Amino acid sequence: MTLDALHHTLRRGGHRPAVLGATRAGATRTKVTCGDLADFADRYAAALHARGIGRGSVLGVAVSPGPHALAVMLAAHRLGACVAVLDPSAGPDVLRAHFALARPELILASAAAQALAGWARPLARYAQVDLPDLAQLGEVATLGPRLPGCAPKLELAAPMAALPRPVDDDSDAVIVFTSGTTAAPRAVVHTRSSLAAGMATVADLVEPAAAQPVLGGATFVLVPSLAAGAPVAMPARSPRVLARQLRQLRPQATFLTPPQLRAVLAADGWFHGRVWTGSAPATASLLTRVKAAGADQAWGVYAMTEMWPAAAVEQREKVLFAGDGDLVGAPLPGVRPAIGPRGELLLAGPGARHRYLGEDPDPWVATGDRARLEDGTIVLEGRLKDMVIRGTLNIYPGLYENSLHVPGVELAVLVGVPAGDGDERLVAVVQPRPDVDHTRLRAALVRPLERMGAARPDAVLLADVPLTGRSRKPDRAAASRLAAAHLPNLPHTAPR
Repeated sequence: MTLDALHHTLRRGGHRPAVLGATRAGATRTKVTCGDLADFADRYAAALHARGIGRGSVLGVAVSPGPHALAVMLAAHRLGACVAVLDPSAGPDVLRAHFALARPELILASAAAQALAGWARPLARYAQVDLPDLAQLGEVATLGPRLPGCAPKLELAAPMAALPRPVDDDSDAVIVFTSGTTAAPRAVVHTRSSLAAGMATVADLVEPAAAQPVLGGATFVLVPSLAAGAPVAMPARSPRVLARQLRQLRPQATFLTPPQLRAVLAADGWFHGRVWTGSAPATASLLTRVKAAGADQAWGVYAMTEMWPAAAVEQREKVLFAGDGDLVGAPLPGVRPAIGPRGELLLAGPGARHRYLGEDPDPWVATGDRARLEDGTIVLEGRLKDMVIRGTLNIYPGLYENSLHVPGVELAVLVGVPAGDGDERLVAVVQPRPDVDHTRLRAALVRPLERMGAARPDAVLLADVPLTGRSRKPDRAAASRLAAAHLPNLPHTAPR
């Protein structure tokens, strides 16, 4: 599943819809056709080549996911350049460290991204987005419409005839920053082959049918779907509009994060076909609610920036699992799991990242998840760094959090709160669904709490679980602070 093959498919598609949007009423509208997308990619490739971007170049990209971002990736792939993805939610200091490490020769930025770093900075901070002045990071060109104060537009008048032959090697394709500090940022590097292997795995897993719409905005959704001839609808941002969009579009496959799924369900949304979710914990109760809302199948996908996807599990199998921990399913074809000396899950395969930027290649991805292999499946037991030490007991929250997802629970995490003596207290932060009676919910939690034995939490806090990052994962540090603020007023659930 190469990006070269996608470009040929788009060129053959002509006037067939490629990327779809939705009106506020949820009606479908065509954003770009296959021919439009192929034309964008060709014109961007010519423009970048004229700017000296070619084999081995690093191209910074600060453009929202969608057709233009995909066209830039196609153009860079043709030229043999590597795309470094800018995450606006990382904060200005982290972004400066990221780009100091990646050293892009050129940054392509939308007018919106530049405005958020300039005159619209107060609005951006209100929305919890803080960007540095992109011009301080390197040379900037505006992609798309230009606003006052923005960098000059990327000139698209360069002749196509000057383009060199497409690069056909296994050079670096994409850089995605994941973790680390401002002093030691960390970035995942995928080569052209590992990127193609990941796309092929998604295509084999989902098997998108031609001419039937798919809903999802990420690159790993766009590329396999468009290559199969399926138009892709970008999800509406408003949960209510997204619910209307789903009802009218009736997609064959839907890719949404768990927070997006919960928001659609709260808006009385209805699903169709198969629904896929990942990048944050997908509980059996959430998948069950999705199927009850019309989905033929509801899948949880275990994936990470270093390897996506790695495993998948359907709702029925997840519900039937009665063991401790979080069943994430059987490894997908080509994925090789192993358990390290600390119980850490290690993964290898053709879709694994080549290396971390500035480090030597390593075929094994250390996931940071504690896990076990059980009957050919992967069962997570919690993040190694999330371990809570209470007395002489090491508690891995991932072993027990699933048991807290009784009917009426939206999300639940176990977090440690410093006790002031080097010890920690364990608190369950449980987010109820909006229509649930809290007294009845506490009663429903009694039996699951008793079954946790020595790992039973000291207290239960009913509150919204804080979320963080692009994928809106539970923010355990913020949840710990929230629990600490309420702990003096919470009744104990277990003797200390």
